[in-house]
Amino acid sequence: MTHSPSRDILERWATGERIAPLPVREGAAPPAISFEFFPPKTPALETQLWACIQRLATLRPNFVSVTYGAGGSTQERTHATVLRIVQETDLTPAAHLTCVGATREAVDEVARRYWDAGVKHIVALRGDAPNGESYAPHPGGYAFAADLVAGLKRIADFEITVAAYPETHPQAPSPEADLDNLKRKLDAGATRAITQVFFDNDVFLRFLDRALAAGIKAPIVPGIMPVTNFKQAANFCAACGTSMPKWMAELFDGLDDDAETRRMVAAATTAEQVRVLQANGIDEFHFYTLNRPDLVYAISRILGVKPQPQSE
Repeated sequence: MTHSPSRDILERWATGERIAPLPVREGAAPPAISFEFFPPKTPALETQLWACIQRLATLRPNFVSVTYGAGGSTQERTHATVLRIVQETDLTPAAHLTCVGATREAVDEVARRYWDAGVKHIVALRGDAPNGESYAPHPGGYAFAADLVAGLKRIADFEITVAAYPETHPQAPSPEADLDNLKRKLDAGATRAITQVFFDNDVFLRFLDRALAAGIKAPIVPGIMPVTNFKQAANFCAACGTSMPKWMAELFDGLDDDAETRRMVAAATTAEQVRVLQANGIDEFHFYTLNRPDLVYAISRILGVKPQPQSE
């Protein structure tokens, strides 16, 4: 299904009119959801991760993804985490795979290991250079994500997810060039895109409109990140080119030492963001969990996603 808002809704957004969330309707289908985790660096963090996975697994997400560190720095931890998900849960894992710092042969070998282990879904990314360095393709590697997607498809019939940037990738020469790159990734064989985090729904809806005009018909799934620490989130967003609305800064102002209120504010604002997107026809969401399950679990419940019995 192509997630695209109708023209009249976009025109209402363009005039500054806020689209109110739809009321909860009896019998209405909850949205489809997926979750992102990052691989643990210590035994204590591994325990935290698995508590997170076990709690969120009850919500029966479409899939769960496991990230890859800058420069491929977490490759083995990512692989180990994904394999454990395959072996110990009935979740569908999606492994992040990047182009950075590796030959095509090395990347292909990782992909084959995943396929042989039963991991059929890859999140294919160009990736970031380590330690703040400028990105440069490996001389013998895949240069960009579109090349990686094509390479993966030559290996096996992976389901492939790629990244999309509603506010344009920081290194893209223009919004048009960035959108052209997204189209190349999808044309190379990717089946969906998940967006970088955003907080202004108008930005996302306009991006969908531009994508549709560019001939992109694959699903573009909004990436949603609940914010409990505004300062940390602002630093992260500044680095990746995501704007943070003034109203969000005002909501968190004065709450630095009040973690409980920050969590309540985060749950309310994130649930509202998703409900407004639902009102505009979006029915699938990808949550960046930061390996903290309780907030994402609560938001999912607000949206009508309830625990389901585990498969025998």
